[in-house]
Amino acid sequence: MTNSNVKPIPDGMSTVTPHIVCAGALEAIEFYKNAFGAVELARLLMPNGGLLHAAIRIGNSCVMLAEENPQWKSFGPKSLNGTPVTLHLYVEDADSFAQHAVEAGAKLVMPVSDAFWGDRYGQIEDPFGHRWSIATHVKDMTADEIRNAIPANMDCG
Repeated sequence: MTNSNVKPIPDGMSTVTPHIVCAGALEAIEFYKNAFGAVELARLLMPNGGLLHAAIRIGNSCVMLAEENPQWKSFGPKSLNGTPVTLHLYVEDADSFAQHAVEAGAKLVMPVSDAFWGDRYGQIEDPFGHRWSIATHVKDMTADEIRNAIPANMDCG
């Protein structure tokens, strides 16, 4: 039964919202505040003090997070020895944003440089094992221009 006064998608939320798992989720919130300028929106603790659920806002996007919990088969990237997911951030200045994240404790995975598709682009890994790509769009390009700009030596697998 739905209440017609309740919005099916709450204000401030988008259709797709990442929900990440971190070993050390409370520390992760503090890292995201420091490195990415995140704003904490909600925090729900378990009786043992662990994080059951939190929501933070990075720029105009919400990211939900929770503490790793083996009982629920909920594991973070470090327990899984990596992640197949990259969270993408568009920012005003990718170079300074990435540098600040590294100074806050992130590991530089791919230095920020001019990408063939028209972005300044790089990647970092946060201390909790999540990979983040950081980009600033610097050039509008057509699909044909992008295809023609793909490096000849690019190996996709």
